[in-house]
Amino acid sequence: MADRFRVTLAQLNATVGDLDGNAALARKAWEAGRDARADLVALPEMFITGYNTQDLIKKPVFHQAAIATIEALAQECAVGPALAIGGPALEGAELYNAYYILKGGSITACVLKHHLPNETVFDEVRLYAQGDVMGPYAVNGVRIGSPICEDSWHEDVPETLAETGAEFLLIPNGSPYYRGKLELRHMLMVNRVVETGLPLIYLNLVGAQDDQVFDGGTFALNPGGGLAVQMPLMQEDIAHIDLVRGDDGWRIETGALAHIPDTLETDYHAMVLALRDYMRKTGFGKVLLGLSGGVDSAIVATIAADALGAENVRCVMLPSEYTSQGSLDDAKACAEALGARYDFVPIAEGRAAITNTLAPLFQGTDAGITEENIQSRLRGLLLMALSNKFGEMLLTTGNKSEVAVGYATIYGDMAGGYNPIKDLYKTRVFDVCRWRNANHRDWMMGPQGEVIPGNIITKPPTAELREDQKDSDSLPDYPVLDGILQILVDEDGSIEDCVKAGFDRDDAARVEHLIYISEYKRFQSAPGTRLSKRAFWLDRRYPIVNRWRDGG
Repeated sequence: MADRFRVTLAQLNATVGDLDGNAALARKAWEAGRDARADLVALPEMFITGYNTQDLIKKPVFHQAAIATIEALAQECAVGPALAIGGPALEGAELYNAYYILKGGSITACVLKHHLPNETVFDEVRLYAQGDVMGPYAVNGVRIGSPICEDSWHEDVPETLAETGAEFLLIPNGSPYYRGKLELRHMLMVNRVVETGLPLIYLNLVGAQDDQVFDGGTFALNPGGGLAVQMPLMQEDIAHIDLVRGDDGWRIETGALAHIPDTLETDYHAMVLALRDYMRKTGFGKVLLGLSGGVDSAIVATIAADALGAENVRCVMLPSEYTSQGSLDDAKACAEALGARYDFVPIAEGRAAITNTLAPLFQGTDAGITEENIQSRLRGLLLMALSNKFGEMLLTTGNKSEVAVGYATIYGDMAGGYNPIKDLYKTRVFDVCRWRNANHRDWMMGPQGEVIPGNIITKPPTAELREDQKDSDSLPDYPVLDGILQILVDEDGSIEDCVKAGFDRDDAARVEHLIYISEYKRFQSAPGTRLSKRAFWLDRRYPIVNRWRDGG
């Protein structure tokens, strides 16, 4: 019996629905493993379909085509290492989330997922049947246990595999990013190693799908919990690792340990990767956005330049009579620092025409928010016209604080196809801006240095829809607002929880009311990068019609 076993780990970026493209990536990984004399080449959960498929997987012609693609892949990879790949499986009328082992031209094993996640962004209970807990499969005489993603978060499946003869655990995952997720994975997998006494490989998908970012971060642990291999976050990678059998069983030889950045960097990298993949996977090459001279549009422009290259970013300043000279100067300076195209499109003439058109109906009423929002909606109309004319995707620029309380104009500045900062609170927007000005990485396509002028970061936030307007005229100061939102949204807390945390009861009640009455806006808003466990979309699903309020 061999005393060495080599596994090629393919942390790659699948695209939902691209069966041929995903199969080509799998073949490329298999060829790399073959050249490295691997025994097994492993890809993540549901790799052949891409992940998360949502209801697409329920379409019979799709899951049948995916299974046929796996069967064809088995024949194409007949001579060489075994290939492990995630995909759907049919048994009778039931559909399963499965992990296939391909060897010698055929499917030699098919593991079915047992624990189906039914929280946050996952609805697997409505998509798949629950598989029975299965024993290990054999590759070149070595018995391997593969709990599929959620199965490894529970004790029973890994322990059953250990008890039925598994010699190490290879866990395929489609685990999306949120802040601090890698530390949680490490902690849970150390528990599995301690419980089973087996080496463990945690193989994760990388790449973005709609709002979700799969952050890679594949790692391997030895008995006792020592970290033997750590692959990078947010980047594709292929690694060859060796397990060696000794008197006390198998151990993983120490390999590369990638640097793990702090959460400001991982948040920023997630936003860049999410936009880059959303554009590539939907077929767009260029973006545009309204660049106001404020911090939100500045960071979105920077994310776009880092994701796509500045030559593929159009920044449009659309000033009204309320736009300050400082905003004009700051917006132009930001676009020039990034190297992006800068267009100047005044809206005064168009606004006057709309005002005159409505004047007979508005006669006798006082000017107010309606007139302010005409400016925002006119900007949205002009930006969408540019998007249609030049085939550039319009990016929206509302941060999570604004999205939460409706401080954004529907059919105005909410118009667009994607929002990179949708899950980034305003106070964190400032932190990310400072971080990006001070740091540059090789995965950024934008320039080095201070790309967001300091004045944009330090000046008081304002929508500039009337004279001397400040955001604090309508909302609590952002540190207060974000603290309340953290409790009410991210922690699902109550008004009383806010009061106990030191916030004013009236402020908390007002913010709660704004959250609920803004639900209809969020229902119609563009998708955006998920950075937390309580992002607005699949993580938090509230009714649009809702008369309940916390009496706290």
